[in-house]
Amino acid sequence: MHNPRTPAQRTRTGRRVVTAIAAMGLIGALAGCGGNAGSSGKTEIRFAYAAGDETFNTVLKAVADAYNAQAKGSTVRLDPLAGGMDYATAVKTMDATGNWPAIIDMRETRTYIAAGKLAPIPDQVTSLLDDNVYGKAEDGNVYVVPAGPLNGEIGINIVYDKDYFAEHGLKVPATYDEFVKLLQAVKANGDTPLATAAGEIWPSDQLWKPLASPVFARWSDKGGFWNAVEEGKASIKDLREPLERLKYITDNFVLDGWQSTTDAQTSTLLVNHKAVMATSSAGTGRLNDIQKVDPKFNAGLFIIPDDQGNLDVLKNAINGETATGLSISAQARKNGAQYQAAVDFLTYFYSVEAANVMEKSGGIAPNIKRSAEITRNTSVPGAQDYFDLLKNPKLVWYDNDPRSTRFSAFATFFRQARIEMQDGQTTLDQAIAKTQAEFDKTVKQG
Repeated sequence: MHNPRTPAQRTRTGRRVVTAIAAMGLIGALAGCGGNAGSSGKTEIRFAYAAGDETFNTVLKAVADAYNAQAKGSTVRLDPLAGGMDYATAVKTMDATGNWPAIIDMRETRTYIAAGKLAPIPDQVTSLLDDNVYGKAEDGNVYVVPAGPLNGEIGINIVYDKDYFAEHGLKVPATYDEFVKLLQAVKANGDTPLATAAGEIWPSDQLWKPLASPVFARWSDKGGFWNAVEEGKASIKDLREPLERLKYITDNFVLDGWQSTTDAQTSTLLVNHKAVMATSSAGTGRLNDIQKVDPKFNAGLFIIPDDQGNLDVLKNAINGETATGLSISAQARKNGAQYQAAVDFLTYFYSVEAANVMEKSGGIAPNIKRSAEITRNTSVPGAQDYFDLLKNPKLVWYDNDPRSTRFSAFATFFRQARIEMQDGQTTLDQAIAKTQAEFDKTVKQG
């Protein structure tokens, strides 16, 4: 990647990062190369990924084991790294040390595409997928394919206590106004309506994104909201209403202590009846985790609707804002055997056989063209709610793909600015002003 610092400065920084990673127990990410021929004569490749919720980890292990049992010329070795913000640091460290795995759970995709760190994924793989779940980069190549079924941000939703709803005659809201009335009704019962998290800053998106999505969706066919801000056609001031709604909900309906709550804790708070609802970005993975903690807990999920009742959901912006999924490294491409092994594994990953392994392991398979042949796992409470969301006539997919390769750094700043506004450190006007200034600075930097 482009780096304006001197070689000596980059070396010193690289050493500091490696030291930090080692301190966090991530030094395993630096062990071994992208893949090589093992004692069996097979080509062994690494698959590095962010260790997420327990269900995701279990599903990946089951698929890797199933692949290795049937593969003739290759094997895949899982390399789980830290999740959350630490994962991006681990990837940067692998890049700095020239130690890329063959397959990687990608973040900041546009940046790494521009730096030539990723290899094109062939039609052999993409032809297996639903055409709506992957996209091409500006050069016409596909560099990232989905690791799961969430189609972008359909996994950002509200998980709730269905038994509580039934006991108190409450219903899943059909409009934003009904969502507010739902929060008010739970509070009137003397209970806490919502648990959310900001102990790590990235979960703060879980409440923000559904509130902002109606604004983002209006710019979907005009190049996306963030590109419109860059062009001067829109501004951060256009987000005033969702920011006001965010502040109102936090001030009145969110469980105290959200600033220090981690994402994983919200499941515990829900199961222990500290709150009736909880924000989530884990989709069905959160439902699986809840079932493991308390098999009798009757969980459900819904997406916060907009004023008209639409469920505005960001598509999997393959090269932009969400930009997460599986990629093949350019380093693996230099070794023909590693590249072919990576392609072979992804071909298996999007097969009906692998999909059935995922479902049996408690996950939901990616959206493949042969999805009708998958034996779906509907045993987990709330899983049917997810399938119903995919069929909901009010579901509106939108695009919001920033061009800036530095957008992820801005997104981190924006998250922190929102948190400071929510807990009263800054005013709404101050948050808007400094966020606009940061965005302008980001654009100038290229």
